[in-house]
Amino acid sequence: MIVIALLNLACAARAGKIVRRQLNILQTSVLESKTLARGGMEFVYDYHFNADTIYNSSADDEQMLLQISPEGISKFSSLRNARIDSIIPTMSNEQILQNADKLLNGPMMNIFKNYPAGKLTHTEKIAQDWFRYEEEMPVIEWELGDSVKTVLGYECREANARFRGRDWHVFYTEEIPVMEGPWKLCGLPGLIMSATDRKGDYRFECVGVKQSATRPVCIYDVPYNKTDRKKFYDTLHRYDTNPYGYAETVCGVKITVTDSAGNPDPTAFDPMELNYDYLERDWR
Repeated sequence: MIVIALLNLACAARAGKIVRRQLNILQTSVLESKTLARGGMEFVYDYHFNADTIYNSSADDEQMLLQISPEGISKFSSLRNARIDSIIPTMSNEQILQNADKLLNGPMMNIFKNYPAGKLTHTEKIAQDWFRYEEEMPVIEWELGDSVKTVLGYECREANARFRGRDWHVFYTEEIPVMEGPWKLCGLPGLIMSATDRKGDYRFECVGVKQSATRPVCIYDVPYNKTDRKKFYDTLHRYDTNPYGYAETVCGVKITVTDSAGNPDPTAFDPMELNYDYLERDWR
């Protein structure tokens, strides 16, 4: 059973200008998964992103989970989704519907490094469809800096790089000697504990460290639309600029959007420009 749990406009800027529409679909069962590697180290990151870079009227915050297995495979995904996947099997459909607002998914982005070997795999759900693409592991040309700061008691050193259209300022620690980090950031002689793009639109900050975890690294075992990075972002942009129209046209879901007075809103299906850009700005 698929439930359209929220069809409201997600964000509004000053003077009533809509800056983002969002369609949340509540899952009532857990997807089948395939185990890729054993559990190893786990790191929790606060993920902050500006959802409205024109009016600065809205920002989102999520917690993300970085898993690093002994086999060298890593996964960066939503911590909220991992928790929901563990909770849903213990609930009846009635309980799920009663707690719908607490069970809405976080970001559906999953980033796997070194899976397959030497590759980066990106999976993400758009409306009701799953997409997957592979690319070569990114080689980021880091420039080391002189600044030092402490994150969670670890001494961290500064590094800077331009990657996928953004200038990144990060701090990494050699006390955790893995060439890993949040999202697609990697390649330094230690774990990236803090990362901010120069405009301040995106920020990752490590807030939790577990040196030994039993949770395995898994990937959803679902039918994927296999694509490439450019085509994926084209589809994502098509959805984000008109999620209701996309869901009706591509997924066959009937959607009715009303205003605050309960009247149908005929403008809800008009495509609109986004007031923000993605983590990767070089997709166009």
